[in-house]
Amino acid sequence: MDPLKGIALKVLAVIGFIVMSSLIKHAATTVPPGELVFFRSFFAIPVIFIWMYFRNDLAQGVQVVSRKAHFWRGVIGTTAMVCFFTGLGLLPLPEATALSYAMPLMTVIFAAVLLHEPVGVYRYSAVALGIIGVVIVLEPRLSLGTEVHTDLKSTLGAIVILFGAVCAGLVQIHIRQMVQTERTASIVFYFSLTSTILSLLTLPFGWVIPSWDIFGILVVVGLLGGVSQILQTSCYRYAPASVVAPFDYLSMVFAIVIGFYIFDEVPTAQVLFGAALIVIAGIVIILREAHLGLAREKSRKVRSPLGD
Repeated sequence: MDPLKGIALKVLAVIGFIVMSSLIKHAATTVPPGELVFFRSFFAIPVIFIWMYFRNDLAQGVQVVSRKAHFWRGVIGTTAMVCFFTGLGLLPLPEATALSYAMPLMTVIFAAVLLHEPVGVYRYSAVALGIIGVVIVLEPRLSLGTEVHTDLKSTLGAIVILFGAVCAGLVQIHIRQMVQTERTASIVFYFSLTSTILSLLTLPFGWVIPSWDIFGILVVVGLLGGVSQILQTSCYRYAPASVVAPFDYLSMVFAIVIGFYIFDEVPTAQVLFGAALIVIAGIVIILREAHLGLAREKSRKVRSPLGD
């Protein structure tokens, strides 16, 4: 164990994912979400192959125990990715990031309902606090016809990101069962492969031929997504989830900075307050699960924010 190395890898992964999200937001003005998913997934595959090769995990990484489990992980995960990418094109980056933090709250709820996992007062209270935060962030987007409302597209963006968070929470429950029999490398690889194939189903809905600069951005999105996924996977080899997982929330800091300097976005006090409640709730859940000795490292490390 080397906690400092684990934290460093986690922070690099967070930076990689938020930069990837920023590039997706930029490209989303001209490229439809299904096509974004294709590039994000397809160009991550070579990076994952290289990673498995250097880990001497290539032969085992392409083996599976349950094809059905990988298929459904791909379907639900791809749905979440489409929702997140759609929302990134419709909402300010900090607001989209804050709403994506609802995923751990959904995971706790699904764990109790689907896995019959006992959830005590601490985690239920944290989920309630997080939901209050989500409502605070979401409220202006649902105030149709009032002065604080911006436009219908922003409302749609908020709703689809929240639905994406629900799907991502469901994916975490599914992965928690998959890691009992499937290798991490195979889960990561086959998700990228499945989401690449599923994204092609959106071709009839209007793919575009991107300009050369947008094409370059899309390639970087895929490569950066693959590298960030590997960094996130690797960080759990050096430190437990209770140490590195809270650093996921650094993405809000980077989202605010990038949103301000690149997209000329300034989050409102209401968004920041709601995001703070969601972050506090997420950290409480992580620390409580660590205290209870719940093993979540394997399922956490095969998740990538905003999409997987």
